[in-house]
Amino acid sequence: MQAPAAIDAKAVNVIKGLIMDATFKAKSGHPGGAMSSADMAYVLFKDYLRFDPADPAWFGRDRFVLSAGHESMLQYTLLYLRGVLTMDDLKQFRQLGSRTPGHPENYETPGVECTTGPLGQGFSMAVGMAVAEEMLRARLGEDVAGHYTYVVSSDGDVQAPVFLGSAALAGLWGLGRLIVLFDKNKVQLASATSVCDATNHVKLFEGLGWHVIDIDGNDHAAIHAALDAARAETAKPTIIIGNTIIAKGAFSMEGKHEAHGAPFKEDEIKATKKHLGLPEDEAFFAPDDVLAHFQGRFPQLAAARAAWDKALDDKFAGDAAFEALWREITKPRPERTLSWPVFEPAKAVATRSAWGAALNGLIDQLPLLVGGSADLDPSNMTEKFRDITGIFGKADRIGRALCFGVREFPMTAIVNGITLHGGLLPFSATFLIFSDYARNALRMAALQRVPALHVYTHDSFYVGEDGPTHEPIEQVSSLRLIPNMLVMRPADANETSACVDTALKQTSRPTCLLLTRQNLPILDPAVYPGLKEGVARGGYVLDEAPGGKPDMLLLASGSEVSLAQAAAKLLPEIAIRVVSMPCLELFNEQPEDYKKAVLPPTVAFRYAVEAGRPELWCQYTGSLDRVYGISHFGASAPAGKLADLYGFTPEHLAGKIKEAYAAK
Repeated sequence: MQAPAAIDAKAVNVIKGLIMDATFKAKSGHPGGAMSSADMAYVLFKDYLRFDPADPAWFGRDRFVLSAGHESMLQYTLLYLRGVLTMDDLKQFRQLGSRTPGHPENYETPGVECTTGPLGQGFSMAVGMAVAEEMLRARLGEDVAGHYTYVVSSDGDVQAPVFLGSAALAGLWGLGRLIVLFDKNKVQLASATSVCDATNHVKLFEGLGWHVIDIDGNDHAAIHAALDAARAETAKPTIIIGNTIIAKGAFSMEGKHEAHGAPFKEDEIKATKKHLGLPEDEAFFAPDDVLAHFQGRFPQLAAARAAWDKALDDKFAGDAAFEALWREITKPRPERTLSWPVFEPAKAVATRSAWGAALNGLIDQLPLLVGGSADLDPSNMTEKFRDITGIFGKADRIGRALCFGVREFPMTAIVNGITLHGGLLPFSATFLIFSDYARNALRMAALQRVPALHVYTHDSFYVGEDGPTHEPIEQVSSLRLIPNMLVMRPADANETSACVDTALKQTSRPTCLLLTRQNLPILDPAVYPGLKEGVARGGYVLDEAPGGKPDMLLLASGSEVSLAQAAAKLLPEIAIRVVSMPCLELFNEQPEDYKKAVLPPTVAFRYAVEAGRPELWCQYTGSLDRVYGISHFGASAPAGKLADLYGFTPEHLAGKIKEAYAAK
């Protein structure tokens, strides 16, 4: 029998061999960082990470995030040693249809918690997971929700501003069960890090409120001691700065930045294998003794899962309130039935105010609804939610409001992480114009099939006095271009409630809810009984043409729905059907018979209006000259003045429609 240190060293070398072989076979990949991170990740997986060998989705598992997603082959080899992936999976690295894509993807590979590609976001999502763990542990107890969140990060990862913004929040919130293994090999893809970064990471993270441990990241004894110390620190998140050498153990590529982003050549692999004590001419070498040694803790892990199940059952038997909470945590989203505020038809209300009323009405109905704003609580109408539910932090683990500060990108990625963790219903909020700051995290939400709710107020040039820097023009269309994203722009307060209801029932799609600053007329449900169902379908007939036989279709979303209604009344000579289109994506997915019932093919003349870029509406109107939008930046002035200037008045719109109709 080999000594533990010897078999551990052999196992790490086997991991490095698999990394080299898979990237070589794929003719692409990133071997260098995966090799320098191998010691820390191996020790973590073999001796610390809590998981169920038979169930990668077990709720009580520790969460592991490879934020350095380009090191994916490292995670895949560890999942192979865990028995989650097969050797064939490793051999299909980066190939079409494989479970081992170029970067870890949560919807492709069991054991992968989130999709980590763009650097910094994996860590940011891990912060969200750690927030979820803290919130749930405060409610469920240590024995049910006492897990850790571990992260492996790299030099480039730590440079990303989204990483640092999220790290500031993690320190502020005192996420003591968040542990980061920072593989500091001082190399990135193009060069040594010294050409672009001179950060003192010890001082930086200490200043952010972190527990910092600086070690030799290839020394197993030091790694063990650091992880023990990290787990003992419960008041602060921990970053273990592992000083390593890129491509550690490679024959001639060790320490070279060229090892970061390209497979080794065949001769280099053979020489490295000889140096590491591996068979030189055997690809994908994984001896039984290494697998047996790695899996030696499996009986203990299986027993921990059984004890967790028993603890859960015991709590069910003795605590009805706990069981009810657990059922709420695990309830499928589509099964939730919610009540919504009633709005007086005679009073105009901004849709952001309607969102605030809906949010406040959900406080008691959804005790697991959490979230917050990027320093815009009064404007985003999240202030009352914050004041009633309490601010989450070191002093209040029951608090449900997250104060993100001016950090739109970290906020969005953190909300993605909370959603991925499971058990909570999170939302974020800011101005629509700042969705640009959050753009890549929104894209990653859609890519990962994360049903998070992202709320954006101040949705058009009607922002007014703040001027063109704060007035969205292209943002609505830009968000609609993201695949698997729902973009909902309600026409009034009642459509707003229906949009929130639809968003909270999604299972695999994020929602961007776009809301007005200005007041809008209320659509009376008594007059429009099909409103809620129509919103859930993305579009519906709001006002029918006289006799049910339209000469034209007038489409609009958001604040322009009431504008369209007013313009139609000025054109009694044309039989106009007004269609509200709060969500183009949902409408386009409806059965053909429904779409044809709303937009009959026999009615050739169609016109659309929206206070934003007009191009996407051509899919319904057939031509750009039948869409009234705005394709230029706004200006600083009262909203009413801008509406007059840009022609968003009933009289001007009616004139444009009449002109286009005459020329049809």
